[in-house]
Amino acid sequence: MTVLERPDGLAADRLVDADIYALPGMEQGFHDAWKRLQDASPDIVWTDRNEGHWIALRGELVAEILADHERFSSRVIILPRSAGEEHSGLIPTTIDPPEHRWYRKQLNENLSLKFVRDLEPGIRKLAGELIDGFVDDGEVEFIEHYSAILPIRIFMDLVDLPAGDAPRLKYLTDMMTNPGSEMTMAEARDEMAAYLLPVVTRRMENPGEDMISRMVGRPFEGRSMTAEEALVLTLQVLVAGMDTVVNFLGFAMLHLAGDEEMRRRLIADPDLAPRAVAELFRRYGSVTIARIVRQDMEYHGIHLRAGDLVACPTVVHGVDERENEDPMSVDIDRARPRHSAFGQGPHRCPGQELARSEVAITLQEWLRRIPDFTVANASELRQAGGINAHIDRLVLRWDG
Repeated sequence: MTVLERPDGLAADRLVDADIYALPGMEQGFHDAWKRLQDASPDIVWTDRNEGHWIALRGELVAEILADHERFSSRVIILPRSAGEEHSGLIPTTIDPPEHRWYRKQLNENLSLKFVRDLEPGIRKLAGELIDGFVDDGEVEFIEHYSAILPIRIFMDLVDLPAGDAPRLKYLTDMMTNPGSEMTMAEARDEMAAYLLPVVTRRMENPGEDMISRMVGRPFEGRSMTAEEALVLTLQVLVAGMDTVVNFLGFAMLHLAGDEEMRRRLIADPDLAPRAVAELFRRYGSVTIARIVRQDMEYHGIHLRAGDLVACPTVVHGVDERENEDPMSVDIDRARPRHSAFGQGPHRCPGQELARSEVAITLQEWLRRIPDFTVANASELRQAGGINAHIDRLVLRWDG
């Protein structure tokens, strides 16, 4: 394990004892914990935790660092560095422009707004079926019975993989995105790669109409993928499809349970759902990734060394009062929610339109059937950090 030396001449107020995956109070409120650190610290700070790295704590810096591939490389995006280096070479996430653009175009082609619009009737049908399955019970553990099903089943259909394989693939994804779990990142990655190898091989030889086939089984802009490229890209897509929306839906529904005014407005006008979703993504950013400094430089009052890592918690952009007035409040009428929930720049999430659609449809279909509900296990709620934060268990209750 390589531990990066603390920078020379580091000002006392720039040094924080902060584990980005386990801030004080994070179990009770992931976003509140980050807000407390932001309010108590300079804009960018250093921690010796997780092998040593900087943390950007303001929206301006997070957005700038994520977008500026010329000064901040994506070659290592996971902390600690030893774990991140194991995952370097993921396509296209850990490849910088211009090399990543060819792969990224393929993802964009397969996750365009038009493509998502065509999926929406199926998303709406599945959302309704899931909710109808428990609406008469008056209670549901939302994570297990909804958020861990809808986006994953939609994704499994997109890539034409057996629905019965989803639980194991979700488990492996969790092991890759939550350091310190039962499996190492490398072990989980290797098992998922072993699962995908025969799938990718078949799709390259006999492409169908599924998303994997469209990405890896057909020439694009004059060339075809190699077998190694196809496997790595498919693994990356699978991890993304199994993770982000699953976790975000928990935060969105936790908020909605306590926001009667938002519920009333969405019931009266379901077309407000996209605006509500934009504001919820602003308020509840949950991904923490990193960038590696390309060369020595002076940056916002500090000296960055080539090879330094900078953590970019997307949560701090949305809750930064310099970027959003009264940032801890959720306001459907907010004119321009500013955030980095989907990243910034060349690596901005290609699946963002699908994510927005799945969350908006969830709000509409849920409130059509369950207009009033509360959190039944508020005293037991546990939120967890990680590369992607999540709620362990969320029990919602209503009059059945």
